[in-house]
Amino acid sequence: MYRGSSWPEGLCRRGSGDYFGDMSAISAVVRRLWRALGRLLRAWRGRPRPPPEVGLPPWAEVDKRRRAHIRRVAALVQRWAEEMEVSKRERARWLRAVWLHDALRDARLPKGTTHGAAAADRAARQGEADAGVLDAVRYHSVGYARWDDAGRMLYLADYLEPGRRGRRKARARLAERVPRDPDRVLREVVKQQIRGRLRAGRPIHPLTLEFWNSLDGD
Repeated sequence: MYRGSSWPEGLCRRGSGDYFGDMSAISAVVRRLWRALGRLLRAWRGRPRPPPEVGLPPWAEVDKRRRAHIRRVAALVQRWAEEMEVSKRERARWLRAVWLHDALRDARLPKGTTHGAAAADRAARQGEADAGVLDAVRYHSVGYARWDDAGRMLYLADYLEPGRRGRRKARARLAERVPRDPDRVLREVVKQQIRGRLRAGRPIHPLTLEFWNSLDGD
C-alpha cells in the first residue's frame, strides 16, 4: 500500500516562501497574457470590417466591376458609421441605401428611367418602406435637397470611394474628413460635381442646383 505524502501534506512541508513565490510568478504571467490579449482585441476592433456579402438584393443586375464598386462604397460607409458612432439602426439604413443604389445599373431599362429610380421602385415593391432609404437610392446621381443622412452618406461615398479614377489623393483626404466634418465635405463634393459638369459643357440637373442651394455655406 502506498504510504507517500498526500498532496496537502506535501504542500504543507514546502516552505511558505516557495509557495507564494510560485503564485506570484504565475500571476505575473497571467497579467502579461491578459495585456497581450487586450492589445490583440484592440487591434482587431480597429481593422476595417468588410461589408456583408448578403447586401445585394436577389434581383440585382450588376457585373463584376459594378459589384466591386458597390462593395467599396459599402466599406467606406461602414467605416464612417463606426468612426461617427452612429446607432446600429442608422448604420443599417445607410448600408441598405448603398447596396440598392446601383442594383440595376447594368439592367436594360425603359428610355428615360434612371437606374436609381428603377432600383428605388423595385425595392419599394419588395418591401423597403423607409422613405429616406428610397430617396437616397432614387436621387443618388444628382442629389436631393430633402435627403436625410442616408442620402448624404451615400452621395459622399459614391463619389469618394477609392476605386474611382482621377484625383485619388484629394478624394482620400476628403474621405478622411467626413466623420469629423461631413457637412463641409458634402458641400465641397457637390461643388466639384457642378464644376466638373460645367467644364465639360454638360447641363446641371435642377435637383442638383436645388441640393446645392440647400447646403449651408462656410
